[in-house]
Amino acid sequence: MTSLTQTRPMEYRPGWFARAEGWLDDKGKGAWIAAMVLGFVFFWPVGLALLFYMIWSKRMFSKSCRSSSRSMRHGMNAMRPTGNSAFDSYKADTLARLEQEQADFEAFLERLREAKDKAEFDEFMRDRASKKADDESVED
Repeated sequence: MTSLTQTRPMEYRPGWFARAEGWLDDKGKGAWIAAMVLGFVFFWPVGLALLFYMIWSKRMFSKSCRSSSRSMRHGMNAMRPTGNSAFDSYKADTLARLEQEQADFEAFLERLREAKDKAEFDEFMRDRASKKADDESVED
C-alpha cells in the first residue's frame, strides 16, 4: 500500500534580479538611470550591462517603465460600475453633464474663433479699401 503524503504547492518567489527589477520599475526611469550611472562608477561592466538591458527591454526609450500601464488599468477601472446604484447614477449624470458642458464650451470657442476671423477679415478689407482710396487720390 502506498501512502499519500501531502505536499504544499510550490510558491513562486522571484529571485533577487526579478525583485530588483520590480523595485526599479516602481521607482521609475530615473532609478534605472541612477543604477546604470552607479554601475559605471563602481564597475563599468555592470553599468554597460544595465545599459544594454535597458535598451533591450525598451525601458530606455519608453515614457515610463510600468507606471503608465498601471495607471491605464486604474483609469479603465473608473469606468466600470461599482454596484452602488445611487453612486453609479450620480456618476453617469455627472459625466453626461460634463460632456454637455465640454460640447457647449467647444461650440463657444468655435463661435469665438469665427468672430475673431471675421473681425480680422473686415479689418483687412477696410485697410485694403483705404489703401486703394489713397492710391487713387495720389494718382489724381
